[in-house]
Amino acid sequence: MNLSEMSKEQLISFKNETEALYNDFKAQGLCLNMSRGNPCKEQLDLSLDMLNVFDDGKFMSESGNDVRNYGLLDGIPEAKEFFSDMIGVNNDEIIIFGNSSLNAMYFAVQLAYNKGVLGGTPWSQSGKLKFLCPVPGYDRHFKVTEFFGFEMINIPMTPTGPDMDMIEKLVAEDDSIKGIWCVPQYSNPQGISYSDETVKRFAALKPAAKDFRIFWDNAYCIHHLTESPKPILNILDEAKKVGNEDIVYIFGSTSKITFPGAGVAVMGASKRNIDDLKKALGISIISYDKMNQFRHVKYFGTFANMCEHMKKHMNIIAPKFKLVCDVLKKEIAPLGIGSWTEPEGGYFISFDAMNGCAKRIVQLCSEAGVTLTGAGATFPYGIDPDDKNIRIAPTYPPIEDLAKALELFVICVKLASAEKMLSE
Repeated sequence: MNLSEMSKEQLISFKNETEALYNDFKAQGLCLNMSRGNPCKEQLDLSLDMLNVFDDGKFMSESGNDVRNYGLLDGIPEAKEFFSDMIGVNNDEIIIFGNSSLNAMYFAVQLAYNKGVLGGTPWSQSGKLKFLCPVPGYDRHFKVTEFFGFEMINIPMTPTGPDMDMIEKLVAEDDSIKGIWCVPQYSNPQGISYSDETVKRFAALKPAAKDFRIFWDNAYCIHHLTESPKPILNILDEAKKVGNEDIVYIFGSTSKITFPGAGVAVMGASKRNIDDLKKALGISIISYDKMNQFRHVKYFGTFANMCEHMKKHMNIIAPKFKLVCDVLKKEIAPLGIGSWTEPEGGYFISFDAMNGCAKRIVQLCSEAGVTLTGAGATFPYGIDPDDKNIRIAPTYPPIEDLAKALELFVICVKLASAEKMLSE
């Protein structure tokens, strides 16, 4: 029965029964964590043989450089060719970074803030600064622009991507808006993939700020949960078609493909952008970890092989996503107290509780031994105006622990919802 259809007496009875179940869980002393999208042990084990690729004693790149030594600031040729396929750019439109794509994003913002974009005025000297943030979104993106003092503007997500009407209007009218965060394929946390129309409209944006940049974090470009994924359009190709290729920075990494702490991060952009970025990069570093770049290339051989490798990841984590959705359909849907996404890729499921309930649900889970990402984390400044969104990260726990955590989660959703309705 839908909770909204219950009488006050029925609702009180429902709350009391749910509270008793909750107290039973608290007594179990659980300690389970679903707070971040970490790969599980079985996923990390998939790439262990990569650690042995130098047993052949071969360390020379195509350019004749020993990868154990200095040099090749923007990456070894083999890595540039390999990862260009992953993010959809040419070999001269890419920089190979260290293990963190977030670090590459921070570098791009920091450089624009201190030195400007393509010789323009540094953002720090441009007066008030604003950044567009599709919500719900990735908390670490928002932390970067918050750190540099940007005013962050919420952009609602739709089933086809961010609200493009709103974006086009805002950027055309306000030259203090310097960029937008995007996770175009399997967005964090909703798992939405941008439609062809959305990608084309991004590529054709005409911002008032000539130094406006789209931060296109394609973190989950090959993280599929189905056998027949639908690709998204290549934004740089679309931007080139309309003479707007400088508008976008593209990011990706192998963090959830091989080892999160020892992967390879990449950044793609127009050659003009890349050349400008490399000037500053060469001041701060001589080269990144070329042995790790070469290790990845030697292990996979081709980008197609890496895509095949990702099917092994899918086989491990897809059942976990299915479990979450099955439990929510069974326990929450009949009560009408929540909605959620069923993504075809990525690392998260986005759950929307009744307005005003997310913080309470997270609190209840925490007190009973299950850690979730903080309520509000998917919005700038950690403030969800409706206090309803919760990011569920099902990949890390063993499936038995995940089932236990979900059992508690739905109890907490029911209890918080009943409390809310009774208070009204």
